[in-house]
Amino acid sequence: MLGGTGSNVYTRALAREWSLAGHDVAVVCQERHPERYDLGGARVVVPELPGGLLPVFVLDRYEGLEARLLVDSTAEERDAYVEANASALRELGPADLVFANHVLLGAPVGAASGMRFRVKAHGSELEYAMRGRPDLGQWGAEALAGAEVVYAGSEHIREVLEEVVGHLDRVEIVPPGVDVDEFRPEPRVEALAALLEEARADPPNPGNREERLPDEGNLGRFARFFSHERRPTVLYFGKLIENKGVHVLLEAIAGLDARAVVVGFGDFREELEAQAPLGTLFTGPLEHRHLRHLLPLCDVAVVPSIFPEAFGMVAAEAAAAGVLPVVSAHSGLAEVAAGIGEEVGAEAAGLLSFSAGDSGALRERLASLLALPAERRRELGLAARRAVEQRWSWPAVAARLLV
Repeated sequence: MLGGTGSNVYTRALAREWSLAGHDVAVVCQERHPERYDLGGARVVVPELPGGLLPVFVLDRYEGLEARLLVDSTAEERDAYVEANASALRELGPADLVFANHVLLGAPVGAASGMRFRVKAHGSELEYAMRGRPDLGQWGAEALAGAEVVYAGSEHIREVLEEVVGHLDRVEIVPPGVDVDEFRPEPRVEALAALLEEARADPPNPGNREERLPDEGNLGRFARFFSHERRPTVLYFGKLIENKGVHVLLEAIAGLDARAVVVGFGDFREELEAQAPLGTLFTGPLEHRHLRHLLPLCDVAVVPSIFPEAFGMVAAEAAAAGVLPVVSAHSGLAEVAAGIGEEVGAEAAGLLSFSAGDSGALRERLASLLALPAERRRELGLAARRAVEQRWSWPAVAARLLV
């Protein structure tokens, strides 16, 4: 797809940047509504999948497809998926380069295309599907052997890649990017007006039956939440699954004079709503068009993942909007916190991460940040944005991947 997850956003961002740079780009994917996204002129090709079967790392519902965990798919089903996509690539070819997402099933598709290919390891396939499965690790290693380059978004993912598939000679670390024009600081009054306008444009979702759409009634809830009270606000946006650690944030907030906004969808939402402190706002999933205006209305963003993350994309997006992120101190999240920490100074840097799963430590970090004068938080937020501009802007990332 082209939305909903970090790797999907990654795909559409690269397609846009490469297209705007003058390259002829075709995106082979399963996106049912490509018109919703700015791809800079890139073409979208949607191959028909045998039996409509889509191998995934985390189960969700997908329009017109049957999602099945990669680890539960048979070898024949996986091979059929690879051939369907590789056949689409061969019909589009010849190409100067095939850029494949995920070790599995992207690398086998790239290899079967018969063209030059490079692979981006995102981490989700490594942690959720391949770790502990020697058969899948071997398949990934065999497919990667033909790749020109394998890209990892962080040193952590490079290490995980070696643990899962073995040593590879051609691994380069290129972090994902952030749209620093889209995510930027915005005055509160303007941000709220723009957020309400975006919510007004949301499609109907009666009874919130469609979990991939924003909740029905967000317009009124946003207006009440941000207009009538000015308590400190902490934001989470991402998937609502247990591994993301949202429950740790809710435990931390319960001991503070602060409130939370929880953005996303997933099978853990009902349980999170049951344990959330009074006043917590759940919105369902939001797109970048909402988030770019929601972030400036919040004081701190939290990424409390318990499970390793390839890169702290949401932390970098928050920083680009001038909002300080507080993240679990592990994996790619720690690398993002370290990069931002170099800009904000040693004292503030120590408040940007906490031991994963430790709600007490998170509560202490949030209390310290929220106790700072608003002007000081704004200064630190602008310093965090400088870190993003220097390290993780999309044009720079897209150019590095084609060297």
